[in-house]
Amino acid sequence: MATISRYRVVTSATRIPVPGGKLIEELFGHVNTGTGAFSLAHMKAPPGWGEPAQTPEFGELTLMVRGRMSIEVAGDTVELLQGQAIWVEPGERVRYSNPYGEENEYFAVCMPAFAPGQAHRDEA
Repeated sequence: MATISRYRVVTSATRIPVPGGKLIEELFGHVNTGTGAFSLAHMKAPPGWGEPAQTPEFGELTLMVRGRMSIEVAGDTVELLQGQAIWVEPGERVRYSNPYGEENEYFAVCMPAFAPGQAHRDEA
């Protein structure tokens, strides 16, 4: 008889290469664990980093660990500080950047899991 595990321990992340010097290490998600319901990634963004706006099919929870981030969403610009978190609903146009002078560090949870084809990024 097969035993069904009620938990899963991830012992290493998969580094996902992206332009602009941003570091993405996926712990759970399509790439590292084959998880489709959600993804969890640890990220570090260098000073001056930014990405094009996107209108993703997934919701995203961002938790700032260190530094700060600028998030353009719903016609507002939110400065997310260390210890704060923000949830952005699926289908909402959003742009993340680090226009500040220090590196930032954060975790992102996407539901369903992040997939490049579902991000719907603007042309760079």
